[in-house]
This record gives sequence, structure tokens and C-alpha cells, in this order.
Amino acid sequence: MRITITSVFVDDQASALAFYTEVLGFQVKHNVPMGEHAWITLVSPGDPDGPELLLEPAGHPAVPPYRSALIADGIPMAQFGVDDAEADYERLTALGVAFTQPPTRYGDHVHAVFDDTCGNLIMIQSESPGQVA
Repeated sequence: MRITITSVFVDDQASALAFYTEVLGFQVKHNVPMGEHAWITLVSPGDPDGPELLLEPAGHPAVPPYRSALIADGIPMAQFGVDDAEADYERLTALGVAFTQPPTRYGDHVHAVFDDTCGNLIMIQSESPGQVA
């Protein structure tokens, strides 16, 4: 068993597609129109045959209260591994990404949490390369 596709709920697929590709750097694997929405999956440029991230429309009535509860408690919808969370924090902040948690050391990892502009909090994490500012 392996993870092939995981999803994040998004308010607007076009906006999410722009943010996740142009700002975060993911690549489109599939973009198949399906009526009002599309089947849009993204992959890491470093692992194009790896797990796919589905930009799932957030239209189901259970999604708003679920996401609101997660955001109120500061819980990320998804976590992405990066080589250096501190460097990506600086890069993404320079691009206008709003972080709700700056790089913070937890054991031998550094985590930071940002707002993906599509209704979710997302965590980036890396192994600790050195001291956290």
C-alpha cells in the first residue's frame, strides 16, 4: 500500500492552481475538466511520478465547519517536506505568503505554518540544519 493521491480542499480551483504552482512551485500532473470543476493534481518537480496533491473543490457542506475548526486551532490541513524550512520561510515571505507560525524547532525538525490563500493552513517542515532565528 502506498499514498498515490492526497487532497486539500480549495475555495477556488483557479486561484489554488496559481498559488500552488506559481508560488509554491508544484507542477500540474492532471487538469481534466469535469463540468463546473476539474480534476487537478499536482506533483513535486523533484518527484514527478510521486504522490499527487488533488485540489479538491470545497463545495461539500461538511468542509466549511471542518476547515474553520482546524484554522481556529491552528492545525494545518497538509504538511510538505522541504530541504530547509527557514530558507523556504524567507523565500515565501518575500513572495507575500502570510505565515501563522514562523520557523520553530521541534526536536530535530523545523516547522513553519502558512495560509495557502485557498482556505487552509499548510505546514512546511525540514530536518534542523542549524539554529532557528
